[in-house]
Amino acid sequence: MGSFASWTDAIDYLAERAAEERFVFIFDEFPYAAKRNEALPSILQVVIDRKLKTTNLFLALCGSNQGLMESQVLGKKSPLYGRRTIQIRLQQLGYLDAAKMLPGVSPQEAFRFYGCFGGVPYYLELVDPALSLRENLARLYFDRMGFLYDEPFGLLRQELAEPALYGSVLRAIAGGANRQKEIADRTGIPRTTLPAYLKTLENLGIIERVVPFGDNPSTSRKSLYRMRDACYDFWFRFVMPVVSSIESGLGPVVARELDETRITEYLGRRFERLCAEWLVREALENQLPLPIASVGAWWGTNPAKRAQDDLDVVAADIAGKRLIIGERKYRETFDESAEFADLETKRNLLSGRHVEYLYLFCKRQPSAGTLRKCAEHTDWRIITLDEMYEA
Repeated sequence: MGSFASWTDAIDYLAERAAEERFVFIFDEFPYAAKRNEALPSILQVVIDRKLKTTNLFLALCGSNQGLMESQVLGKKSPLYGRRTIQIRLQQLGYLDAAKMLPGVSPQEAFRFYGCFGGVPYYLELVDPALSLRENLARLYFDRMGFLYDEPFGLLRQELAEPALYGSVLRAIAGGANRQKEIADRTGIPRTTLPAYLKTLENLGIIERVVPFGDNPSTSRKSLYRMRDACYDFWFRFVMPVVSSIESGLGPVVARELDETRITEYLGRRFERLCAEWLVREALENQLPLPIASVGAWWGTNPAKRAQDDLDVVAADIAGKRLIIGERKYRETFDESAEFADLETKRNLLSGRHVEYLYLFCKRQPSAGTLRKCAEHTDWRIITLDEMYEA
């Protein structure tokens, strides 16, 4: 095929080939090519309109920089605007597919890896399943040469004009500041301008805004912000605060001395997301006792207790009237019967709705006594982490 003197010649060649045969052409990192040659989108637009539209060419434009893809490919000012037939925002792998990239790893360890590295295929490729979680954390996060040592902040620098400010927002959220006032207090960003930063991070898929089940997302004043991306979550919680130590060469010591209690607490937060992901998967496969159409959580005032209360999991049918409510416990041991008793007291928290099933999500298999009690209650169910990983 040789080389081409210009982008026009190259794209014309594609049109000539496509007139004779059907094939797929994938243009990876298109925005960076367009940045080098600003005429490229216009050149492609002309060829699409005049030649490619009458061919069988399957053309896919890809890019890792979301901002550039939106402005140079999807944006209204782009010459290519209105010419796409489909757009796909690739998501990370779900927990079951992520586990397939870690052969020989138990469900318990697979979740620990998923909770710390997320579902980006390339990140999972870097994990060595023959090594422990802590050893993988040490070589990928806590080493100056580790691929993930600077990856999250590097992506912020690539996508955003004020990476330091966005980084402070992410560190605050990863550290437990979930409400706008708390985030503003920790970062020093005025509450009047903070929503714009939060919205940008939300659009990038790094964080998510959640409201209590039943609230209108547009008007609710109870919204919380939490980390959606596990890699960012882990990095801003555990790596960013010790960057100076890692830079000085003490990364192996920092990784070795990581408090296991803090890691377990962190994974407990990620476990709540796993429970929701499992429910969605089960609903799609029609494996739940109700036709679930929405999954969320609830927090607010419990009138019976006259105190704040919450439900880790709320799953509802299409009308939102029939519910599954649940709690998650990422602990080695706890009083399962007491948790079910507590769930029983929460049946009437969501007025106008009927709770039909109580689910308890556990890290380990419960005691024989609890299993016997569950057998006596047809509306009780226990789901273990191992069960969630059963294909």
